[in-house]
Amino acid sequence: MDRRKFLTVGTVGAAATTLAAPAVAQDVREWKLVSAWPKNLPGPGVAAQTLADRITTLSGGRIKVTLYAAGEIVPGNGVFDAVSEGTAELYHAVPAYWGSKSKGILLFGSQPFGLRADEQAGWMIHGGGQELYDEMYGRFGIKPFLCGNSGPQWAGWFKKEINSVEDLKGLKFRTTGLASEMATKLGMAAEAMSGPAMFQALQTGALDAGEFIGPWTDSALGYYQVAPYYYWPGVGEPSSAEECGVNAEVFAALPDDLKEVVSQACAGLYNPVWTEYTTKHAQSLKALVEEHGVQVRKLPDDVIAAMGVAAEEIIAELLADEDELVQRITASFIAYRDLVGGYMTYADNGQMNARAGIFGY
Repeated sequence: MDRRKFLTVGTVGAAATTLAAPAVAQDVREWKLVSAWPKNLPGPGVAAQTLADRITTLSGGRIKVTLYAAGEIVPGNGVFDAVSEGTAELYHAVPAYWGSKSKGILLFGSQPFGLRADEQAGWMIHGGGQELYDEMYGRFGIKPFLCGNSGPQWAGWFKKEINSVEDLKGLKFRTTGLASEMATKLGMAAEAMSGPAMFQALQTGALDAGEFIGPWTDSALGYYQVAPYYYWPGVGEPSSAEECGVNAEVFAALPDDLKEVVSQACAGLYNPVWTEYTTKHAQSLKALVEEHGVQVRKLPDDVIAAMGVAAEEIIAELLADEDELVQRITASFIAYRDLVGGYMTYADNGQMNARAGIFGY
């Protein structure tokens, strides 16, 4: 080949590459992710950063996501409105925080005596849940995705032992979502607040007890320093889904490949987040007991039974809600819970009970 021709071709190719670079740079979308959590809080704070990084990486840098922790742009409880109004492109939080928008939203995150993490994902993917999720959040200009799960939460941290239902009456208790309605029906004064605020309230006496997530996250927030009794099972939240909400207009304007990037970044985070919680909850509980003297207690049977009655009342009220969409969400949840719950008697429940009979756990 003539060397002059080779040099000409190479030069033209280099020039074309140089000219193309600005077009690629102009295609970059700068997105703000506002979070309901302190930055790098073990569990949800870490997951929020991972989500931002995943979308950036999987998009090849075409969507550059910057995380802003609670309070940096908007308060943690303001992230839903910030994305709905277009102040930010997406948020990371939990559905349990948006009950004031619609009680139907609460079923997508956690439900007293409801779905486990795997069942929650099953409802969304195979039981019609995602379509209802989209319809509800669409009212607020948001496209929603589940992107993680805490697994079973705990009943909470208490300053005094609980021996009966009567011991709950009048307790000032931090919780959220439908679990707060269950607590209210049992005579507790339910209060919603952030995880760090819960520590301060327990310390000052503004709270008597409270639940946040589980041993891993709770350890980092230091609840064991101000409330010695840690109660299980957390029937108020058998699991708690984490979600990503994207401004619907921003999402609709994406090309199809980037829509898939956002969807898969969220879906692909669900299991890693859930299994990390499970692993680190187990490690942290061991440390709480052995290093900090935390006293783990099981809720009395009569308390669990009373909680079950309250949970049934809550579901009945949702079925009778004046909003037809809330009714449909509730009916879909019940149908899936009963279908899969019946199967679990033979499957997961059977296996876990058999293992416990041999190994004690």
